[in-house]
Amino acid sequence: MNKTLRPARDFTPAVPVLGAYDPIVSLFTRERHWRSALLAQLAPRPSDVIADVGCGTGSFLALLGHSGSTPRLIGIDPDERILERARAKLAATGVRCELHCGYLRDAAALLWPLQPTKIVTSLVLHQVPLAEKRAGLAAIHAALVPGGELHIADYGLQRTRAMRTLFRLVQCVDGFADTQPNADGIVPRLMQEAGFAEVEETAVIPTLTGSISLYRGRRRAASHSRGDTPSFCANTRDSAEALA
Repeated sequence: MNKTLRPARDFTPAVPVLGAYDPIVSLFTRERHWRSALLAQLAPRPSDVIADVGCGTGSFLALLGHSGSTPRLIGIDPDERILERARAKLAATGVRCELHCGYLRDAAALLWPLQPTKIVTSLVLHQVPLAEKRAGLAAIHAALVPGGELHIADYGLQRTRAMRTLFRLVQCVDGFADTQPNADGIVPRLMQEAGFAEVEETAVIPTLTGSISLYRGRRRAASHSRGDTPSFCANTRDSAEALA
């Protein structure tokens, strides 16, 4: 476990009682729904090296480990207490995964030697300051192999009054300054700024705490020019919010 890579700012910790973390996420975010959609979008293959940055208690890593494919799995999280819980969960389910202590901005240093083909992060970006969002996405881009993919599930643009009102609960817990850029729909632009191409919002899932969006982007293949202009495909499913 790497303990040396730390930014000046501390992270937003999980709930004080760790045993309550998983039930709270499950109850208030429709976890099963968005995790299943994220897994389908990720489409893991046996040849993949997949990193979960901000892996939390390892729920998505466990899902990946039992997906029927056998990719190499890596988890990163800055909270050592959470990592211990993830380690126990993965061991109990028989999923092999290496875990590292680190922040979003540490992704390049921790992952580049491992050559990840796909990186996933969920419910992390909304919790950190704008500068950390940018630094984290840049580090993830640097860590991926050419042609590698980033997949995100997080609170995104809150399109309706109902979703904006529900998202207030998240903002009261995680802070308005850090969460408001997500609610304003900044994530796709930040992905483009970090160098990702083919940036796309693929789903909008209403929950009891606001809408969670799924995004994906790709690091350009080595043959592509750095001067290429990133594209953002607004392929959203706004109708999903009508169900809220």
